[in-house]
Amino acid sequence: MATAVTTNTPIGFVGLGVMGAAMARNLIKAGFGVTVHNRSRGKVEELMRNGAHDGGSPAGVARAAEVVLLCVPDTPDVECVLFGDEGLSHGLKRDAVVIDCSTISATATVEFAARLKEGGVHMLDSPVSGGPKGAQDGTLSCMIGGEAAIVERCMPVFQAIGKTFTHVGASGAGQACKSCNQMAIVGTLMAISEAFALAKKMGIDPNKVREALLGGSAQSFVLQNQGKRLLDGTLAPGFRAELMLKDIKLALSAGRDTGTFMPVTALGAQMFAALCNSERGGLDNAALGLLFQELSGIH
Repeated sequence: MATAVTTNTPIGFVGLGVMGAAMARNLIKAGFGVTVHNRSRGKVEELMRNGAHDGGSPAGVARAAEVVLLCVPDTPDVECVLFGDEGLSHGLKRDAVVIDCSTISATATVEFAARLKEGGVHMLDSPVSGGPKGAQDGTLSCMIGGEAAIVERCMPVFQAIGKTFTHVGASGAGQACKSCNQMAIVGTLMAISEAFALAKKMGIDPNKVREALLGGSAQSFVLQNQGKRLLDGTLAPGFRAELMLKDIKLALSAGRDTGTFMPVTALGAQMFAALCNSERGGLDNAALGLLFQELSGIH
């Protein structure tokens, strides 16, 4: 077993979207040497100005690093980054660690970890929650699946990007936990959307309703943040509605596989599909409330 990670351990990062770029920046701030790659060149150049190195490809990042994080949109993207022609698997050294911060299929995660293990490489699934602000502030919640010893070894990396770290269980458990997280968010967002629509229909200021709810038992992160986005009309993402649809479909798939009764999640998937089919998938997920208002006859 390799020694514990320190700031002398070379780190890699693939996938520099809103979340990934902020996480990579926090790793640099923590003192790590970070080598990065992203499909669009601009994000790489931006991180290089912050002190990162250009890996040129996922394989190039892997050759330069002992621990590689990735944060990409979906399961096929993770598979390509890991095992594609220029994938990480072509450059990873024995006993290296891959930390996948994407939100993807738990079943596929178990398969990917097994394939990497054949080459002596460890994989942790660590989807995150906390949104762009949490990524920027380094206060993300990390839901981690994989071997306990590898989680412990990589704690300095997690501490650079997050505030809450929960080792949920074996490989795939982190992804399963993230599905539970997204289910709770979608259920809450639907209820808030209904509440604001009802307030408007009854001639009550929904801003006042939100203010009152935040002072009582209904207060939540979703009400505080997505609720404000909806009422203010500040719906530039954030976390895109089309990505929430992807995530909630993953949760539904897990529910089907396990025979779990999930009517709220099923309705949430239908509502987000309707939102995305109305060409608003690129808006923040809080835009779901617009659909509730339109279906209530509010314009």
